[in-house]
Amino acid sequence: MNKDSRLSGVLHALLHMAEMPGPATSETLARAMSTNPVVVRRLMAGLREAGFVASAKGHGGGWVLSCPLERITLRDIHEAVGAPALLAVGHRSDNPECLVEQAVNTALQGAYQQAEALLLARLGEVTLAELSADFHRRMLASGRQPQHFSEEIGHGH
Repeated sequence: MNKDSRLSGVLHALLHMAEMPGPATSETLARAMSTNPVVVRRLMAGLREAGFVASAKGHGGGWVLSCPLERITLRDIHEAVGAPALLAVGHRSDNPECLVEQAVNTALQGAYQQAEALLLARLGEVTLAELSADFHRRMLASGRQPQHFSEEIGHGH
């Protein structure tokens, strides 16, 4: 089963947007995310509906953050991109006739629900501001300059 990387990709794009002096085009964000601009537009539509980004049309237009990073949690973003499944595990059969498999499914289902609830709670505790601060700490530790970073996004760092 393939991993769903929408959350990671959108977080990546949002942090890039936070560093940019103006709007980011879908094409620029697609390069940063190593994906297609159509995918970016689809993901950004959910973020726009949630009030986290806005779009401006025309020359110089693109996507901009419309909410302070401190007010956006990773859980908010997860939900805005459609709340994809967090766990890539499941039952062998959802409606088994076998009593053994029913017992297995019941045990696993409870564990899966608890794990997902814990993960969602943790995602709700982490803000984009915290990710941005971590990025800035890493940038300072690497000795790289902010203007160097902003140049990289245009080249798909």
